[in-house]
Amino acid sequence: MDILLFVGSILTVHILAVMSPGPDFVVAVNNSLLYSRKTGIWTSLGFGLGILVHILYCVAGLAVIISKSVILFNIIKFFGAAYIFYLGLMSIISKRTNIDVNKEKRTKDISILKAIKIGFLTNVLNPKATLYFLGIFTIAISPDTKSWVLFTIVLGMFIITVVWFSLVSVFFTQKRILELFSKYQTWFMISLGIILILLSIKVFTMLA
Repeated sequence: MDILLFVGSILTVHILAVMSPGPDFVVAVNNSLLYSRKTGIWTSLGFGLGILVHILYCVAGLAVIISKSVILFNIIKFFGAAYIFYLGLMSIISKRTNIDVNKEKRTKDISILKAIKIGFLTNVLNPKATLYFLGIFTIAISPDTKSWVLFTIVLGMFIITVVWFSLVSVFFTQKRILELFSKYQTWFMISLGIILILLSIKVFTMLA
């Protein structure tokens, strides 16, 4: 597979993943509406720092496994692909998240450090995030993966996370935009599900 196409595929999956409503999305919206857009943006940085923690232990753990046994790594990669397939299926059939578009700012703003801490802990303590990144990186990493490719994927994921949730804070505090997203979130979830399933099928084919 062409390297640029591969990296682009991984980052596209991550774009759709962060766009799908989950704990991070809800916290970003809530902090923006409850406190301020600025607080929402700093919370987004916390999300980005959180995913770096997930990525660090996933990549480090997989690197150790590769150095010990390629066969064991392929087994883990198989289950990682299976989990990605499961995520795709759940994305298509799961219930949608309801977001309160009528909530108004009513609380005194919090400090930058506290906003970052909220975002960081929300992401780091989410067990589904662990499984997501483990699944993604069993696909992204192989014994011959170049360092610059891995670095590009990691940096891309960090930037996408921070930028997307910052946009959520800036734009989604506007009631019309939030209502529009809530109305069409089903299409985001279906798109994410289809791409995840196609990616997992590609990996299964490579393992066969």
